[in-house]
Amino acid sequence: MAAYSLLSTLFIQSSSLPSPFSRFPNRTQKLISISKHSFLFPTNKLSLSPFRSLVLNQTKNNATIKPDGDSLVSLAFDSLFLLCTSLALSFSLFVTEVGSASAFVITTPRKLQTDELATVRLFQENTPSVVYITNLAVRQDAFTLDVLEVPQGSGSGFVWDKDGHVVTNYHVIRGASDLKVTLADQTTYDAKVVGFDQDKDVAVLRVDAPKDKLRPIPVGVSADLLVGQKVYAIGNPFGLDHTLTTGVISGLRREISSAATGRPIQDVIQTDAAINPGNSGGPLLDSSGNLIGINTAIYSPSGASSGVGFSIPVDTVSGIVDQLVKFGKVTRPILGIKFAPDQSVEQLGVSGVLVLDAPADGPAGKAGLLPTKRDAYGRLILGDIITSVNGMKVTNGSDLYRILDQCKVGDTVTMEVLRGDHKEKIPVVLEPKPDES
Repeated sequence: MAAYSLLSTLFIQSSSLPSPFSRFPNRTQKLISISKHSFLFPTNKLSLSPFRSLVLNQTKNNATIKPDGDSLVSLAFDSLFLLCTSLALSFSLFVTEVGSASAFVITTPRKLQTDELATVRLFQENTPSVVYITNLAVRQDAFTLDVLEVPQGSGSGFVWDKDGHVVTNYHVIRGASDLKVTLADQTTYDAKVVGFDQDKDVAVLRVDAPKDKLRPIPVGVSADLLVGQKVYAIGNPFGLDHTLTTGVISGLRREISSAATGRPIQDVIQTDAAINPGNSGGPLLDSSGNLIGINTAIYSPSGASSGVGFSIPVDTVSGIVDQLVKFGKVTRPILGIKFAPDQSVEQLGVSGVLVLDAPADGPAGKAGLLPTKRDAYGRLILGDIITSVNGMKVTNGSDLYRILDQCKVGDTVTMEVLRGDHKEKIPVVLEPKPDES
């Protein structure tokens, strides 16, 4: 390109020479020297001295050019010099791999607003704490009968501490035969499940990665959040690693159900930050870059982001993670009953929780709660209907779970039940799940 520019310049300058076929053959002209600054040589002058002595003698009837011998030799040397210079410049540009645009165009640094700079800084500082989780399942080939591990899902997570603990959602790892965790530097490690809480959709993994590669995420507080404050979600939607979406807190103290057990999760954060499949388990951050929740679910008929996403508050997550890291399980009290769906109880025209089954070895069975059964003629005999616990009214299963979440294993609760046409108060000692004892 440089050679073409120089040769074009030479031809343009040379075009000022009068032609032997000029319309004014009687004029006698002299071409004075050319000493313009070249745009490729801004500090040097290019002088074409041979043209100084070139005299064009034109007669009225016959236009001829009669340069002397020295001028022709000097002109040849100057042309050779220009050609060599152009070739040398073109070769240097080719060797140094400088693009045609970057060789001559100077770009000014991009100017960002204060809020943009804050967002960029937040993403850069917290991205190393976010990981990509791949859920692998064992499948058998239908033709060769070979056992293969194939990806059945993916999600996000974040580093909790320097010991290699990674926090994510339980539904991200559910049904996995093997788990892979990819850090921000694209290194992948095998992960082991430390423990999980199906009721709150929280799981803790562990990877054996060098401590210098692990950057724990700063943990904040969710108790003082306000509707309208900015939030930021980092995750891996649709397998696209480290994607940032922004929004605000749209609502607080929402309630959703656990995908695994149906147990309600209280005090959930609602946000309009785009959360898509693959964002599950990723962090929800405040404007200071502190963790305030785990992105866990969206409300969308199509399955894509509709501006209604939900995150488990960090105050709930912290207590669960501490128990999982220390004990590998979460000890949560139970009544040991099975109850009817809320719609069935509403059809009966009563308010409360209808006991369908109360095993004799469970807390409710030991306390004397009666289950639903059939008599000798096949008629249905309703069991006890729980109407309150410790004086707090119970209208459905969510109310019962909400009250039990405030209790601990070993606590004694007073249950008011509707038995037949009268009410009774029965004390029940709460126990842990059988597989957690």
